[in-house]
Amino acid sequence: MWSKQTLTEAPPAPGQKHASNVAPFTPAAPAPVPARLSPSPLRSSAHLGSSLHIKGQITGSEDLQIDGSVDGAILLEGCALTVGPTAQLNSEIHAGEVVVSGKAVGNVHARGRVEITKDGSITGDIACARISIEDGAHFKGRIEIDPARYKASSI
Repeated sequence: MWSKQTLTEAPPAPGQKHASNVAPFTPAAPAPVPARLSPSPLRSSAHLGSSLHIKGQITGSEDLQIDGSVDGAILLEGCALTVGPTAQLNSEIHAGEVVVSGKAVGNVHARGRVEITKDGSITGDIACARISIEDGAHFKGRIEIDPARYKASSI
């Protein structure tokens, strides 16, 4: 036969700790992140939407994604430029890295790499440290690849 018992605990005497069978909660220390996976410093970025049309020079010191159209020079101090799939640029481009998925007409100068995706198009000369052109991409112009020159220069 079952008996019903009530467990009661006497309150602790003054100056005594409350005895408990449950260990206090201590948050676990975060797991160490391997050096190769540690996050890079946050960089600010800007975005020009597909309905925007800019006539004139764009300068800046932050990453930029363009999905609209630009007629004029683009000067980004060592930052990344992403030319979105709907973008139409008629620009001289100076940036740290350039990824083109839309259409760019004009010369491209990059400290790092230039990438033309399969849907991208560049008509103009490219000067960079590294280049990647996917199958299906359109490119018409000359390419100058000089890692030492473009890594050391201040574009």
